[in-house]
Amino acid sequence: MTLPRLRRLRTGAATLLTTAVPTVLAASLLGLASAHATTPSVSRDQIACPRGFVCIYPDIDFNGQPYVKRAVDGSVRHLPDYIRGKGSSVINNSSRTARIYQKDNYFGRHVCVGREGGTISDLRSYQLNDTTHSLRNNNTPCGA
Repeated sequence: MTLPRLRRLRTGAATLLTTAVPTVLAASLLGLASAHATTPSVSRDQIACPRGFVCIYPDIDFNGQPYVKRAVDGSVRHLPDYIRGKGSSVINNSSRTARIYQKDNYFGRHVCVGREGGTISDLRSYQLNDTTHSLRNNNTPCGA
């Protein structure tokens, strides 16, 4: 093969690489994006609630830094100041039921969150948004 022909082949290969690689890469990324579009993603602000715990989040849809309480450790008559009066959503990943109360010492309006993955994504529908003051964990089923 002659030197000029070899240079043309090299130049052609380099041109092919510089045009083909971005196109293939873009198509691959588009394929990944569309594959991921069908699976739910966790927001940057969401923090998962661990197994065995009840988590009260300051924002709806389980966003923000939650108050995390191990259910077997019992109830809380007066929630800590950083979540007291600020809860907006709840996840119960424990084997006990969790009742969120509007006032200290388990008084006032309340809502029960079922065991093993029970959730309430927006406490506004229970008129309890930003009024969380106490949490009762026990074995009494919701509705009883």
